[in-house]
Parts: sequence; structure tokens; C-alpha cells
Amino acid sequence: MPRRILLGCALAGAAAFGTYWWLTAVPVMSAAALPSHNADLANGLTTFNAGGCSSCHAVPGQPDRLKLGGGLAIPSPFGTFYAPNISPDPADGIGRWTEAEFVNAVTTGVSPEGYHYFPAFPYTSYQHAKVEDIRDLFAYLKTLSPVPGKVRDHDVTFPFNIRRNVGIWKWLFMDDKPFVPDVARSAQWNRGAYLVNGLGHCAECHSPRNFLGGIIAAQRFGGGPDPEGEGEGWVPNITPKGIGDWSAKDIADFLKTGDMPEGDSAGGSMARVIKNTSQLSDQDRAAIAEYLKSLPPVEGPPRPPKKAAKDSDKP
Repeated sequence: MPRRILLGCALAGAAAFGTYWWLTAVPVMSAAALPSHNADLANGLTTFNAGGCSSCHAVPGQPDRLKLGGGLAIPSPFGTFYAPNISPDPADGIGRWTEAEFVNAVTTGVSPEGYHYFPAFPYTSYQHAKVEDIRDLFAYLKTLSPVPGKVRDHDVTFPFNIRRNVGIWKWLFMDDKPFVPDVARSAQWNRGAYLVNGLGHCAECHSPRNFLGGIIAAQRFGGGPDPEGEGEGWVPNITPKGIGDWSAKDIADFLKTGDMPEGDSAGGSMARVIKNTSQLSDQDRAAIAEYLKSLPPVEGPPRPPKKAAKDSDKP
């Protein structure tokens, strides 16, 4: 009997390990999987702006949004992540990457070395982008100036620093579905849906997350705690429940200027986003606005009351 129990435990353990190994496996895209493609640099620039690449990857503290040496600190409940260098620098950036490695990184969250990227990199949204757009983005990035400098390692504590486990996170929260246009909607609406849910990755900040860091689907776009706010700050609800009194023109104008209808202006990380969306065409901003206006109203998480000032803080 003891031998049978030990054998059963060993088989169960082997099965569990095999399942874990399968779930955490790293997908790899070969260059042969990509058909021939003539890069469109103008579209690559549009993809760069729509994807908000410079918001995270531009070197902090300098005015040139095209110096993509990385280094921005991105706080989260799991630790602090640091945006990497994505300039064409051959030693510290992506200068030696192949096109297939870049597409694989952006759409599946896998590094050229074969490990999972942490989901602070919003590949859960980029997975819905068209491969041609990502290839054009790669071609555009290669035209920018190399920026030397290796970014420091992430500050993530155990067990969240085990990259292999990210494979299970992806299994839970990535659907691997390409964007499919809705034939019942206009071309402009579909363009907006593509930009918001794919390249623009709006849900990544404007949605609450569960304890594992996955977006709560029922409250998508419903706002919530600022993922970069270290316990403070609130990201607004961008469904009609939150901005229902904004017109489509108000939204498009905000994406161009950062000015809200009530006279306030975008601040914090959204100010960085506006630097990107302001570079888009009027048509793309109008498409985003049309799509957001069409969303169903979503009740986001309740915003906590503001803390009362301590006696020592009062004048």
C-alpha cells in the first residue's frame, strides 16, 4: 500500500509539473511565419503614436520624445518596473533584433532570449494589433537615433519575479484573438475600436484589476485606482457613465489639446498620452471618440473618500 501511495503521488506530481511546464511555455515566432512585406514608414509613425511608445520608453527628464532609451519607473502593486531601451542601439536597445523577434515581443510578450515579459508591457492589448502595423512600427523605430544606456533591472519581489509563472497569467488573461471588424458598424467606428482596444491600450489604465493584476472584464473602461499611483490617484471612467456629458467633439479635442470641456487639463501620465494622441490625424481622434461614445455605461469601482487632513496638517 505505501508503495502504491508513493507511486500515485509521484505520478500526480509529474502530471502537475507537466501541466505547469505546458502552461508556462514560451511561444516563438520564426521569420518564416512572416510573409514578404514592404514597410510603410508613415504608417509606422502612426502606429508609434497610437501605441504611445514614447510615453514609457522616452528617456525621463529630457524633451525629445524620440530618444527611446527607457528608464521610466512604473510602480505597481507587484513592484516597480522600468521601461526598457527600445532605440536602435545595438548593445542596449533593439538594434540587433530581427523583425520576427519584435513582432513576437509586442504581440505575445516574449523576449528574443525566450522568456516572458512582465505584463507591465501592455501586450494584452497589443495582441489585437495587425501584424503589418507592428512590422511598420519596427521599420520606423529603426530610423530613430540609437540611445546608449542599459536600463536597471525591475524591482519585483518573490514570487512575482519568476518570469516562467507569467505564462499562467497569460493563459488566464490573454485571449489571442485578432481584432475583427464589426460589419454592422461604420469604418470610422471600427477604426476607433481597433485603436482603443489594440494599439491605444486604453483599458490597461482605465479599468480596475483583480488581485492577480488582470483586468476585471465586467468593469472594463470603468476607471479605478491609478496603477502608477502607489495607492493614491484615480483613473477616470471613460464610458458614458463617466464622460457621458462629453460630446464626441469634446473627446477628440481633449485627445488633441489635453483640455477638458470644464476647463481643466490633463495631468500625470495622461499628459504623456496626449503628447502621442495629439500627433494622430483628426480622423483617428474622431474615430476614437465615436467608439468611446458608443460604449455601454459601466459602473466602475467606488472611489474611496478623500482622507481627512490630520490636525498637524491643518493651518
